This record gives sequence, C-alpha cells and structure tokens, in this order.
Amino acid sequence: MFKSKKILSILLSLILIFCLSACTNKDKKQIENKVTETVTETKFPLTVKDSYGREVTIEKEPSKVISIAPNITETIYALGKENKLVGRTDYCDYPAQAKNVTSIGGLQDPNMEKIVELKPDLVIASTHFKKDVLKKLEDLGLKVVVLYGEESFEGAYNTIQKVGEILNVQPKAKQIVTNMQVKVDDIKSKVANKGTPSVYYVIGFGKTGDFTAGKDTFIDKMITMAGGKNVAEDAVGWKYSIEKLLEKNPEIVICSKYFDSKKNIKQTNGYKDLDAVKKDKLYEIDNNMLDRQGPRLADGLEALAKIIHPEAFK
Repeated sequence: MFKSKKILSILLSLILIFCLSACTNKDKKQIENKVTETVTETKFPLTVKDSYGREVTIEKEPSKVISIAPNITETIYALGKENKLVGRTDYCDYPAQAKNVTSIGGLQDPNMEKIVELKPDLVIASTHFKKDVLKKLEDLGLKVVVLYGEESFEGAYNTIQKVGEILNVQPKAKQIVTNMQVKVDDIKSKVANKGTPSVYYVIGFGKTGDFTAGKDTFIDKMITMAGGKNVAEDAVGWKYSIEKLLEKNPEIVICSKYFDSKKNIKQTNGYKDLDAVKKDKLYEIDNNMLDRQGPRLADGLEALAKIIHPEAFK
C-alpha cells in the first residue's frame, strides 16, 4: 500500500512539473491548439464565393496555380505551397525566390498566351484585376477566382484563409492569421497612452503632384493604430497641397524606401523646409508591407509603430 502511494505521489509530482513547464509557453500552445481543433482539410469539389460575387467550383486540389497579384503570391509562399506556383506578375517580387517563377506580365494586362502555355488548374487574382481580363481568361476555358477583402486587417485575414482553403492548407492559414492578430494586439498595447505625434505619409511628391493617404483610408487607420495622428485627414481623393503641408508642419514624415524617395524629398521645394526633414525625422518604410493585403501586413504595422514610437519597442 505504501509503495502504491509513493508511486502515485511521484506521478502527481511529474504531472505538476510538466504543467508548470508548459505554462511558460501557454499562449503559444493555446494558439496551436485552437488552430488544430477548429480547422479541417478542404473537401473537394469546393465552391468558393469570390470578391465579384461569383460562385466558382474547384473540382480538385489545384496543382498548378498562377497568381495575378503580389499579395496572393506572398500568401502562397507563406502557406508553404510555392511548389504549386507556375506563374506570377512582374510586380510579384516577394519573397525574392518568387522572381524565379515565370512572369505572365502586368496586373491589368497579363499575357494570355503565356498563361495558356503554363496550363494552370487555377488562376487567382486580387485588386486591380479587370473584368474584361476575367472574361478573356474564362473564354479560354480557365478557372479564375478573384480574392480581395475590404481595406482592413479583417479583409486581409479573409483573403489568406480563402487561399488556404483553396490550396488545402487551412490549419496553416489559420495559424498565420492568428499570429498576425496576436502581433497587432501586442503593437496596439505597446503604443497605448504614448501620445499621438503628427504624421504625414508621402505617396507622391514633386512635379507629378503631391499625394497622401487621407481620412478613412487604410493607411490612415494604420497610422492611428500605430499611435500617430494623420495630419492629412482633410485630404480629398489622395491629392494634397504643399501649402497645407507646410502649414501643418508634421512632427514625422514617412516615405517609401524605394526610388530614392528620401533623398529626393530632402531636395524638393517645400518638403525640404519642413521641420521633420530638417530635424532628421524623415523615415523610410517598405510600403509594400502596408499596401499589399498579405501575411506581412502586421509586420508593416510594427514597422510603422517603431517609427512613430521607437521608445515603446526598446
């Protein structure tokens, strides 16, 4: 009897130790458990209602996919299904290995002959895709799904999950979305009560005109989520005036890291007179992380928040 009690006591101790050690990774385990418990394999034939309101039936799991959107290409790689990708657009440049995939041209004017030559099971498009291109593809007997959500994190989550369902990797898609949600919540908590410095986001400048993200745009919402205040709330149709910008004189100016934007802004009339530019508060960002509704969207928010509130991430 004594021996049995001793064994029972040892077993209970081992269970307690295991539970305590597991608690150190509690959040991670909860995420993994939630994913595996609620998501199953895709059953084919699968009928998908796409962003044009069309019901598209996919008879079997696609093995050859063409992406006509950078965010779709990024999502396919994040899902670990790049082996299915046989075609992509000229603008699909992330991750770097995507450039090794055959290009089918632009977003709005893809090369029909090249697409047919690649013999895809499925073509997945997103924003900037034209309905006349859709008709041409369907007339050629190709299966096409158009996926784009509203300009929000929820819209991005929905697109990722639909691509995951189509490619039969729903658990992975759910995990990506859940990890993004956790990161977004963490960022918002870090910048809470840190103040709201004024921010101007440069989309275009100089001779071609001055453009920014106005009120109710997704960039505007992200600036707010990152703990800033968009000074261009009064922008109409993305157009802005250098006079207004000089009058508001934002504390922070953010521009694309591409096309020598920062260097050129420093030399452009009006912009070079802003206090933010003079005080070295002109920052570069990879705008593709903000513009594309894909798996890097939460990383884009974090990059934005680190510019606006670097003290919150030390």
